[in-house]
Amino acid sequence: METGEGADGPGAPGLCCASFNQDTTSLAVGNKTGYRLFSVTSVDKLDCVYESETPDVYIVERLFSSSLVVVVSQATPRRMNVYHFKKGTEICNYSYSNNILSVRLNRQRLVVCLEESIYIHNIKDMKLLKTLLSTPPNPSGLCALSINHSNSYLAYPGSVTIGEIIVYDANNLNTVTMIPAHDSPLAAITFNASGTKLASASERGTVIRVFSIPEGLRLLEFRRGMKRYVSISSLSFSPDNQFLCASSNTETVHIFKLEHSSPSGEESSPTWSAYMGKMFSAASSYLPAQVSDMMNQDRAFATVRLDVFGQKNVCALATIQKFPRLLVASSDGQLCIYNLDPHEGGECVLVKKHRLFGLDEERGTAEEESETATPAPTCQSYAATVAISAATPSPATLTGYSEDGGAKKGEIIPEHEFAAGPVCLDDENEFPPINWCRDGTGSGKGRRT
Repeated sequence: METGEGADGPGAPGLCCASFNQDTTSLAVGNKTGYRLFSVTSVDKLDCVYESETPDVYIVERLFSSSLVVVVSQATPRRMNVYHFKKGTEICNYSYSNNILSVRLNRQRLVVCLEESIYIHNIKDMKLLKTLLSTPPNPSGLCALSINHSNSYLAYPGSVTIGEIIVYDANNLNTVTMIPAHDSPLAAITFNASGTKLASASERGTVIRVFSIPEGLRLLEFRRGMKRYVSISSLSFSPDNQFLCASSNTETVHIFKLEHSSPSGEESSPTWSAYMGKMFSAASSYLPAQVSDMMNQDRAFATVRLDVFGQKNVCALATIQKFPRLLVASSDGQLCIYNLDPHEGGECVLVKKHRLFGLDEERGTAEEESETATPAPTCQSYAATVAISAATPSPATLTGYSEDGGAKKGEIIPEHEFAAGPVCLDDENEFPPINWCRDGTGSGKGRRT
């Protein structure tokens, strides 16, 4: 969900990258002067929980609300640094054979995507488990990882010419299915919170489809527009799996409602749009297939008109202070929060706009005021974040690594593969006692705010 152009060049002036964490409680942003982590638990107040002066960061990903953060900078685009930002110390770093294009995290796995290969690590000890070599060229680093640790599925493009999606089981390390999703190459993919649905959009950007996982069956189809092709920049399900939002390089963000018919075939709450949909569905049986498909596609339930046009952005749906909200972080350095009416839809109302990188004097004043009002939220420990409350899968599916990991076609094997022992990430001090660094030094520099 990076808003920049990857390692080969930053995005528009402002943000080089922006990404929400797995449960949309935190926002990580980076620009030429450093990166920041924000807590997104209030509409009116945006708390900066950490700030680093590491320059030219184009990937920054936080693991839920823990103190683990993954950073990649344009100065060393082939190296991934893993930091414990609460301690201000580096946990480890990995070097790869090519530029890192994206990184995805959940409580079980850390996935690193290069243009023609994908590395899967065990997040408990950072050991390399599997390398997927010779994947179809993926210059944008497009991939998605389910945040559900028991349904830890990885999705990535299976072709450069059409919209095929490969679904890979990152726990058991095997391919699950291939989904022929679109006629054009993929532009965006995302899982819902439970890892049971996958949404996708192609480079044309006119149609968004939702598939069941792991079966790969098409469940729903939405039409974003008909007049023009657009570049979909992000897709995101709501936490309750009721809505799906899509942002693009246009001024409109679309929100679709994931409605299903009841077993009796009747809608649970009939609406005018549902009635018209049934009429179109009945009439479509008498029309050509292409027209029939178009008439059966649902339209947006709600929309947002952005103030900016043509800028990269990332959107997410979240429940903040008990109400559904749409969050949009754009490359001009702003976070906009909108109210979503879950019953009527329509045009969403802008309730707050935050500046993500502003004057230090203004930020310092705001921090002083916040300290006198309410204490800053505490960071959950990394050990607590990776702790699994559900039944743990068998060790055979979660430990060890593939013997072909990095050993083919001259791939560089990260030196962590040769480590004498695993790093303990569940110790009482929340921090592993060993630093794995290629240069033998810890380079994690930052300051807490």
